[in-house]
Amino acid sequence: MDANNQPTDITVMVRTLLRPSLLAAVRSIYRQDFPGRVQVLLGIDAAADPLGLVEILRAECPERMRLDVLDLGYPTSVPRGGLYTAREGGVLATLLAYAAKSRHVVFLDDDNWAAPDHLSTLFAAVQGFDWAFCRRWFVDPQTLSPICVDVWESVGPGHGVFAAKAGGFVDPNCLMFDKLACHFAIPWLAVAMYPDFTGHDRMFFDQLRRRNSVGWSGKATVYYVTSPLDGMDAFRQARFAEMT
Repeated sequence: MDANNQPTDITVMVRTLLRPSLLAAVRSIYRQDFPGRVQVLLGIDAAADPLGLVEILRAECPERMRLDVLDLGYPTSVPRGGLYTAREGGVLATLLAYAAKSRHVVFLDDDNWAAPDHLSTLFAAVQGFDWAFCRRWFVDPQTLSPICVDVWESVGPGHGVFAAKAGGFVDPNCLMFDKLACHFAIPWLAVAMYPDFTGHDRMFFDQLRRRNSVGWSGKATVYYVTSPLDGMDAFRQARFAEMT
């Protein structure tokens, strides 16, 4: 088999608007302690790369990893003139999952980052299951300092503030899934749940929890930057205030 066509052990799929924060996100993958082969697959949802971020990351890519890029040259989400309702990338996440060179895949948004043991602990947790998840740290958007571990929202099937109405929730950044075992969940990544074109992450999670077996790492290994524009921000700020 052509060495360039051999599957990798894990693919990390990064949908990006080519924001400067992309560097920190991908560098956190380059620092992973997972000893196997890793593909970093960038899905570009922007017109140009004026800062040359992709070339910077190509130059830094470790020998045991590979960096590949999917750039359609146009957006596919309805808010940006495309046909698919998921606001964040349209059909891009679905395409990345299908194109990944690994059975085991994870997502990482370009404004988040991962702890050095993120891949290794999730890979251990997913053995014998169709998918597995970790927890996440909330991060202050101004200081980029961790605030606390999320114990309310992205806490797994049947738990947290979304348990009653949605069966729980896991942020896609916090999970690893076997894309062959979870094949029928992947198209839902392109479908919004709400009129403001959000909720594709909840559609994807709902399919996983209904159809597929799950493990969990027992650790918080994703750093999630909060935003005042997020619909959950008021809830989060109230919880943070209770901690002080």
